[in-house]
Amino acid sequence: MKYKRILLKLSGEALMGDRQYGIDPKRLAEYASEIKQIHEKGVEIAIVIGGGNIFRGVSGASNGMDRVQGDYMGMLATVINGMALQGALEDAGMQTRLQTALKIEAIAEPYIKRRAVRHLEKGRIVIFGAGTGNPYFTTDTAAVLRGVEVHADVILKGTRVDGIYTADPEKDASATKYDTLTFEDVLKKGLNVMDTTAFTLSQENELPIIVFDMNKEGNLVKVCEGELVGTTVSV
Repeated sequence: MKYKRILLKLSGEALMGDRQYGIDPKRLAEYASEIKQIHEKGVEIAIVIGGGNIFRGVSGASNGMDRVQGDYMGMLATVINGMALQGALEDAGMQTRLQTALKIEAIAEPYIKRRAVRHLEKGRIVIFGAGTGNPYFTTDTAAVLRGVEVHADVILKGTRVDGIYTADPEKDASATKYDTLTFEDVLKKGLNVMDTTAFTLSQENELPIIVFDMNKEGNLVKVCEGELVGTTVSV
């Protein structure tokens, strides 16, 4: 396998499957199956998941809610998703740990970097919930931050699109896909990969990002084996 330790970033919306909101157990089971394939090949797996299928702090703020309050609600939504994913992974026979940036001792360990690394070394899948624990930061930023902290080899951003395009492929039929990009290319072309804070943190720490279609069966294994799937952003 090309990558020994990965940080997999999943969007909350991805868990909806074909639903309008909430969590689709079928989609959860599919993701667990994909993750199990790389787990069995010895890849150490950390996961950060968004909360957009339940609540978005930004959209709450746009509707008149206090932004900080909304962001904390969004963090709790990521914990719910983390618990759901944890259950699916354990049903598939994997050992997991859920660590959260906000203390919720009844259901999760507090985030401790050394403990997280030890879990990974022992072959446990570590799910990081509650973002960074601070308002005004996205789960993309949390993913890169945790990836840097636990010395991940790569950030794998699993989306419903198969890479980075010249324009939004869902809106522009003429959009073409990039196979590889440098961090500088992304900035020059104004491409939307992650929010600016997350992207800058990844660039400063020379941590590559691969954007790929998580919903296509077998893609996660191919990415970890080093096949050219999706779009790779590196130095």
